[in-house]
Amino acid sequence: MTLWIRRGAVALVLLAGVSVYALQQQDGGRGGRRGGEEQEDVILPNGKLQKDEILKAEHRQNLKDAAELAELAEQLKIDLEKNDHYILSMATLKKTDDIEKLAKRIRVRLRHN
Repeated sequence: MTLWIRRGAVALVLLAGVSVYALQQQDGGRGGRRGGEEQEDVILPNGKLQKDEILKAEHRQNLKDAAELAELAEQLKIDLEKNDHYILSMATLKKTDDIEKLAKRIRVRLRHN
């Protein structure tokens, strides 16, 4: 197994972990306030809480990003399998950068919650 295939496998494992965590966030309850937060809840003109709407929007974006992450990881795997083990295209390297950026965006949003 070459180094690049191992890295692809690691990327797939990370993708699976992020996807599972995102799905757990969808099913899990949202706890009360964090320690020290004593803000008043903002109610939007449509009668819904601003915090809830922000969380819903972030959740939708996490699902979109996770789907894109899965697609990029699959493309990376295919590229690694068909390329020679000594030569990689710049497009393949760019995919690894894109995977890292998406995973970081998802992680930041999940930590925000």
